[in-house]
Amino acid sequence: MIGFIGGGNMAGALIKGLISTGVKDIIVSEPDTSRCNYLIKEFGVIAVSDNKKAASTSDILILAVKPQIIKGILDEIKGSLNDNTIIVSIAAGITLSLLKKKLMKQKIVRIMPNTPALVLEAMSVISFSEGMSIIDQNEVIKLFKSAGKVLVLPENQMNAVTALSGSGPAFIAYFTQAMIQGGITQGLDEQSAKTLAIQTLIGTAKLLEETSPWALIKQVTSPGGTTEAGLKVLNARHADDIIRETILAAKSRGDELGEDSGYQVIAKPIK
Repeated sequence: MIGFIGGGNMAGALIKGLISTGVKDIIVSEPDTSRCNYLIKEFGVIAVSDNKKAASTSDILILAVKPQIIKGILDEIKGSLNDNTIIVSIAAGITLSLLKKKLMKQKIVRIMPNTPALVLEAMSVISFSEGMSIIDQNEVIKLFKSAGKVLVLPENQMNAVTALSGSGPAFIAYFTQAMIQGGITQGLDEQSAKTLAIQTLIGTAKLLEETSPWALIKQVTSPGGTTEAGLKVLNARHADDIIRETILAAKSRGDELGEDSGYQVIAKPIK
């Protein structure tokens, strides 16, 4: 049985991926009755409002809640977990050490997925606690591969991951919206501008799977041409510095979220 505590958008995206691979035994604990009804109707899962029930019946339990409320959730469920349950947290900034300390369990996993899971194109980064078997690790990897791509990294890189791929969809959407507005300003209707910007984004992403960003920039840019004129504006405004500072700010907030939990925990890389 796969269990979720929290039935929001990310949980829904992961459930969608699991259903697509044939997984049927899923239980979700969600306090919002209307959301429970939606999950039951849309996916055919078991939906309850009892966190302890979800915890006690799950082989893999995914904590899909915000970091600001996870402390209370951990206190609530720690007595209901089975010894062999794999606990997976997707809460930003909450460390493996904190989870182990609160739950007194060994099979702890920290994961940062992102919202493209909604279309089964997630980038999920996984950090495993020490001592987890290869079999257990592969179970978790298989689960999250159902919603996109998976990368395993040491935990001390997780807040940087959160800033880049976790928050990244919002930053990319911000840039895309600015491109759309730029097109409208130059006389395009909104729908045409949106189609042009989004398809350009999709196509560019596919090209970047095959080449480097700088190689693609060079390929598109002709001396004295339109692309060069636009790039001069980006360089003059130091857009690259702004983007780096954006990622830094998001990463720093991830560090703070771990501190805000009330524990002073030092993340250690997985050996």
